[in-house]
Amino acid sequence: MSAPAHTEHPAVVKKLSALDRMLPLWIGLAMIAGLLLGRVIPGLGDALSAVEVDGISLPIAIGLLVMMYPVLAKVRYDRLDTVTGDRKLMAASLVLNWVIGPALMFALAWLLLPDLPAYRTGLIIVGLARCIAMVIIWNDLACGDREAAAVLVALNSLFQVVMFAVLGWFYLSVLPGWLGLERTTINTSVWQIAKSVLIFLGIPLLAGFLTRRWGERAKGRQWYESRFLPKIGPWALYGLLFTIVILFALQGDQIISRPLDVARIALPLLAYFAIMWGGGYVLGAVLGLGYERTTTLAFTAAGNNFELAIAVAIATYGAASGQALAGVVGPLIEVPVLVALVYVSLALRRRFVQPTQPDSSPAESATYVQHQILTPHRSASISEWLTPMASRPSVLFVCVHNAGRSQMAAGFLAHLAGDRIEVRSAGSAPADTINSAAVEAMAEIGIDISDQSPKILTADAVESSDVVITMGCGDACPVFPGVSYRDWALPDPAGKGIEAVRPIRDDIKARVQDLIGELVPASPPQGSHP
Repeated sequence: MSAPAHTEHPAVVKKLSALDRMLPLWIGLAMIAGLLLGRVIPGLGDALSAVEVDGISLPIAIGLLVMMYPVLAKVRYDRLDTVTGDRKLMAASLVLNWVIGPALMFALAWLLLPDLPAYRTGLIIVGLARCIAMVIIWNDLACGDREAAAVLVALNSLFQVVMFAVLGWFYLSVLPGWLGLERTTINTSVWQIAKSVLIFLGIPLLAGFLTRRWGERAKGRQWYESRFLPKIGPWALYGLLFTIVILFALQGDQIISRPLDVARIALPLLAYFAIMWGGGYVLGAVLGLGYERTTTLAFTAAGNNFELAIAVAIATYGAASGQALAGVVGPLIEVPVLVALVYVSLALRRRFVQPTQPDSSPAESATYVQHQILTPHRSASISEWLTPMASRPSVLFVCVHNAGRSQMAAGFLAHLAGDRIEVRSAGSAPADTINSAAVEAMAEIGIDISDQSPKILTADAVESSDVVITMGCGDACPVFPGVSYRDWALPDPAGKGIEAVRPIRDDIKARVQDLIGELVPASPPQGSHP
């Protein structure tokens, strides 16, 4: 099974567009272009600032919406319950974002900017504004858990509406008073914060949800994910680059004309991003969240909502204030740092699972995994992958809970193929017990799966399989060379009665019979009963 391992990775890289292969370069050029445009074209920043609706910059809003929509259209909303039920992830995110994050920024601002009160206050405000926009794209580029990102961002948004003003009062007035330090205040309202959340998260989230719902209803999940998503996927990066150009053009003159001030502001920001991301990554690893959710936890902890922070600083202290400049410097530091952390995360992925290509560099591994989120998986025939074929091929069925679809498929394959094929099943978020309706449906046709139990998906199980069949959790399945991957778009039987499960069972049987025809000779084994 070594032949595909040497050909698949270069083929994938060759298919990538120039945008995907050289993403850090394009982001760097977008930052430089924005800074130069703001500096070279007189009045450009003022002109862009004037294009706003109710205090919201229209160019920035358009860029962020274009950036976030494709990513949120990729979210499998029927899997969100697997995230909300992960108490360790939810609790860790709340602690990192609303306890540690603001406290850390407060400490760094006072330690590193004790003589610059305006910049210090601006950074404290930045620490209170948790990210609800760009973190979506960083998480997706790092192959984090999309569903977890959507849930955590929504959770941060709710807390932001309720807690931003309260925490601002505490960290700018109450806590400094307790410590004998200089105190200040902020001028903001619940509506101002809620408006930012509704525009920058609510609109693309609703659009993504409705697109998936209508697309799957009209054409099915397989068409939606293999045909539609690859077409809109690159627009996330186009939106990101456009947003970066606009952000840096708006404040290019200030940033270039005050380099020493920018450097002073950058120091605590660099420390903040490194500590929050690293702390989130270590915490996720300690809690055993797995690569995808550890990555999501780290990026949601490290990102900040600079649009909100800048708006609050301008409303309270004025557009030319040091507080506003501190907010403006935020994206200047965040964008390159978090892009670098995307590649660090992808390089660390091999600590969770085997690397995609053992001889590849971290940058090549990152490029390969980016391809997995921007383009459909290659759909080769199984015979291409199974050359030379082992005498007894192994098949792994994977679904979310390993309680219904994958168990029925494993039951059919073991029954129909006998000992000619090694059969296993697993789940990305296994349930406690097998779905009773699935057990009943299989018992009706003489196959007993009642003695099976849900099992967790592991990298070893995937790597040691010849064929991996996913059923709704392909994103959680690690990719290894020499393994054939197939996705069967099947309804989830969870919560359904026996009448609804029977058609799913029959569909699985037909697919299993086709699979056997590809993997083994046509003659049935002794004692099997089709």
